[in-house]
Amino acid sequence: MSSYDPSSPEPEGGGKPSFDKQPPKSDPPQDSPPPANGSPYDGSPYGGGGGYGGGGPYGGDGPYGGGGPYGGSPSGAPVGGPAPIAGMPPLGTWPHRILARLIDYLLIQVLAFVVVLPFTGFTNRNGWTDGVWVYYVLYFVYDGVMISRDGQTLGKKAMKVRAAMLSDGSSPTSSAAWTRAAVYTLPAVICCGLWWIVDGMFGVFDKPYRQCVHDKAAKTVVVSTN
Repeated sequence: MSSYDPSSPEPEGGGKPSFDKQPPKSDPPQDSPPPANGSPYDGSPYGGGGGYGGGGPYGGDGPYGGGGPYGGSPSGAPVGGPAPIAGMPPLGTWPHRILARLIDYLLIQVLAFVVVLPFTGFTNRNGWTDGVWVYYVLYFVYDGVMISRDGQTLGKKAMKVRAAMLSDGSSPTSSAAWTRAAVYTLPAVICCGLWWIVDGMFGVFDKPYRQCVHDKAAKTVVVSTN
């Protein structure tokens, strides 16, 4: 039988009160600091006030950020792409580029027939075939020489556009100019001119520099001279 007296100030079993069965104390809750600038997305790993910072998806105002002439960053290109220099002229328009090619085509076509005419007639198929082959050779040489000089053929001069190196806006180097001429002209010998349609349509859908296949191969771009 227990001798514990309920009226006694001492706890049962004597001695001091036991703390072994008291619940553990927890640290007082700490208030979380408010997000910087009052937005839950501020200070994100992408920086800035929005999900990626700035006004564009990669920062800045254009579709790739910045205010470059191609709608890109100040360097003019998306991350990982070749970057034109800041201040490069705007891209040449498609009407001007097409008209420039047509002018060059007519000039070289006439020249080719003039060269062939003294040696063969055009009353038979061979005469026309010879004229086409001379045209391809003349156009290849003409385009390579003219573009390597200042980035302009006669057609481009008339339409106020020029070829430029994508990296810095300078006139194409000799190797770039001849690569450009070769990729534009030589496949057309096999495809009988169909290549020019394929090459041109590729540039219509290319973003952001509207480069045709021959521009891609030479790392060039066509810009306005206005």
